[in-house]
Amino acid sequence: MSFYDWLLALHVVAAGALVSALVLYSVVIAAGWNRTLPSEVSRMFRLSRAGDAAFAVGSIGTIVLGIWLAIDSDDFQVWDGWVIAALVLWALAMETGRRTGEHYNTARDRARVLVAEGRDTPDPELGALVGSSRGLAFHAATVVLVLALLVVMIYKPGA
Repeated sequence: MSFYDWLLALHVVAAGALVSALVLYSVVIAAGWNRTLPSEVSRMFRLSRAGDAAFAVGSIGTIVLGIWLAIDSDDFQVWDGWVIAALVLWALAMETGRRTGEHYNTARDRARVLVAEGRDTPDPELGALVGSSRGLAFHAATVVLVLALLVVMIYKPGA
């Protein structure tokens, strides 16, 4: 295997980690709907730690290895239209992902505080945070942007 093949393989693994994180987050968000008990919500968010690691590896790996691939390749350049489109989609996905995390981390932190205070009774504010359409919209936007990014990376329009 050539050096380029190794870069490409690692880039694909990083993309798989990113997609895996989004799938895990989707499951955690769906599991949290209609939950108002702080201990349940706190337990649910413990699962997202694996997603946090996969998202970090996937997001950093895809951008670093993707740019490296574009520089190393004789077939395309960093300034090709499809590469620029991929970079823009990546940046947008990272921003919507950051906003998703910000929203759900507020719910996670509230659940942890309530559990630590011994107030493990249904909390309407917690339920509103976990079931928020705003958080779901940001997550859905992140998923759509990453899927669009995958389409651009696979089909390389204009290349």
